[in-house]
Amino acid sequence: MTELAATFQYEAVAAAYQYRPPYPDEVFDRLEGLIGDEPRRVLDIGAGEGAIARPLAPRVEWVDAIDFSQRMVDAGRRRPGGDRPNLSWQVSPIETADLDGPYALVTAGASIHWMPWAETFARIVPHLTPKAQLVVIEHGAVDEPWLGELLPILERHSRKKNHDPSFSVVDAIRDRGLLELTGTARTARVTYRQSVADYIEKLHSTSSLARDLMTADEAVAFDQSVEQTLRPYAHDGVLDLSIEAQLSWGRPIQQPGPADTAAPERSA
Repeated sequence: MTELAATFQYEAVAAAYQYRPPYPDEVFDRLEGLIGDEPRRVLDIGAGEGAIARPLAPRVEWVDAIDFSQRMVDAGRRRPGGDRPNLSWQVSPIETADLDGPYALVTAGASIHWMPWAETFARIVPHLTPKAQLVVIEHGAVDEPWLGELLPILERHSRKKNHDPSFSVVDAIRDRGLLELTGTARTARVTYRQSVADYIEKLHSTSSLARDLMTADEAVAFDQSVEQTLRPYAHDGVLDLSIEAQLSWGRPIQQPGPADTAAPERSA
């Protein structure tokens, strides 16, 4: 496990996750529509604090939410919907998790790029229903007018220095022969209002900008620089964000032979 992946075990990072914008409601409508088998059980891999698992649970029979970080799972249990009786949490790397399928849907949010793909798929494929799909969901703010000014600050403080913005985790998995991609969809944009202070906390929920990786002085300097950049765009201290999500789904493939090495890292 890399140093950056390990940051998700920090309590401050898990606490800051609540400031990430929620997935648009359309995501859950589409996920529900992709379930074509019974039982309507869902496996959420790299579940974090349950941003997918918690809103999805009321729509399905059962959700198993798996994450390697005890801090993230603890945060998820405390968040709204985290104690639903049909939502089960497990602290484990997905490739060694105790699975209780069959699952009609597997979901993966902003986490699948951290996983060893061949080992992960070898673990989950035997537990799928005949029509089960793996869905990768990526989401966030788009067309931020301040991004050109903000990027140099992020790059100066980021612990991930070789980020490739053109990298597509779905394409990489498909190109390795591990996913038979059958569909993609982009949700309609929704407006999400967030205070400047909460936006800064959201940045600290990422692996490359976690406060635990900065000195106290650096964290203060980072926060001040970001706040000064965002202030002209805020109205009464609040930013208007446009949020959209990209869903890509298909049938995961279990390859014979030794598992491949860990997936390439990406800033999260």
